[in-house]
Amino acid sequence: MKKLLLTSCLSLLTAVSSLAAYEPTNEIIEARKEFADHGFGVFIHWGIYSMFAQGEWYLNGGINAEEYAKCASAFYPARFNAAEWVSAIKNAGAKYICFTSRHHDGFSMWDTDQSDYNIVDATPFKRDIIRELADECHKQGIKLHLYYSHIDWGRTDYPKGRTGLRTGLDPAIPDWDSYYGFMNRQLTELLTNYGEIGAIWFDGHWDHDEDSVPFDWNLEEQYAMIHRLQPRCLIGNNHHITPYEGEDIQIFERDLPGENTAGLSGQEISRLPLETCQTMNGMWGYKVADQNYKDTPTLIRYLVKAAGMGANLLLNVGPQPNGELPATALLRLKEIGEWMNTYGETFYATSAGDFPAQDWGTSTRKGNKLYLHVMTPVNSEIYVPLKRKVKKALDFIDRSPVEYTRTKDGIVIKLNDNLTEIDHVIELETL
Repeated sequence: MKKLLLTSCLSLLTAVSSLAAYEPTNEIIEARKEFADHGFGVFIHWGIYSMFAQGEWYLNGGINAEEYAKCASAFYPARFNAAEWVSAIKNAGAKYICFTSRHHDGFSMWDTDQSDYNIVDATPFKRDIIRELADECHKQGIKLHLYYSHIDWGRTDYPKGRTGLRTGLDPAIPDWDSYYGFMNRQLTELLTNYGEIGAIWFDGHWDHDEDSVPFDWNLEEQYAMIHRLQPRCLIGNNHHITPYEGEDIQIFERDLPGENTAGLSGQEISRLPLETCQTMNGMWGYKVADQNYKDTPTLIRYLVKAAGMGANLLLNVGPQPNGELPATALLRLKEIGEWMNTYGETFYATSAGDFPAQDWGTSTRKGNKLYLHVMTPVNSEIYVPLKRKVKKALDFIDRSPVEYTRTKDGIVIKLNDNLTEIDHVIELETL
């Protein structure tokens, strides 16, 4: 049965023409700290696009939107099991899940009242995916974040940008007020009917970055509504630019903060909690031909490098159309979890190390302990540009002393012969 939204929630859509500078509440400040301490989350890109097995942007490739929408009547992910998903992700050491509630194709993965184009009304599956996932996340004690696209390639009221232009819809009949109201009513549902949501993760702002006149997304009003509906709900926006007022997370896509190899993350690093999102293979959504999964050492080292820069890693998995997580993805999650069981102390609730990454690896700090993550030693010694005095140096695993000498600008550590293959951790107690 459809839920009746409270009119009081809808009244939150009313906004003043000029909003004061965003001042995060104590609740938001606490939520930001908790988020930063989590370190690791799993991204899930899943929708009816998985049926085509060509990735989440399939509709953008010249497919007629009305024909594409017909596939919803055949979407029946019989092997979807929220408990199995959440257990596998939690056992990997991830502290939160970010799930695509609605991607650019406009299909909603929950029982929304705002459109029949959703998992309950348009498919024979008739089950509310977000309901089941939210209930299981709350049960197992893992945070649920919700991805929400500002784009909709299937609605005529969305003001078309630079993508989704070959879907057969008339791009000349937009109605921003209609579309903005639709989005905010959907967001109200998500933040009213599914318990605590850790964050709303927006995407699509870049669709209008080539407009001759700057496009006004009315983000201030939308952000204020979210914070009022759930005072601890964080907001991130994958817009690839400096964060706006009202945002609580800075997102970097396919790159670590300060890097820009993918051409999406050249923005300056803010003082907000940082998150980099990265794929486990090549695509975000399921693509049957994409079996180019990164190996476990590569994923763990990327995770550690992110932590060494004070950033979380949001690692993506694209479920199959039958509702299962791919076997290779499950194996990678299992092996990451095994590493976390041993080295989690050097990862969770740490801050960036005292110095930039070195050719041998990086570092993380927790209190008076600095953890050196030696991932690519080139010889039997490593130079550590550490200004603080060192009281003690130990091998993290066997607790044996590690020999070091002080230099003018840092210390030189002599590596023992028992180096672990992926990430050898040395613990320094500093003064």
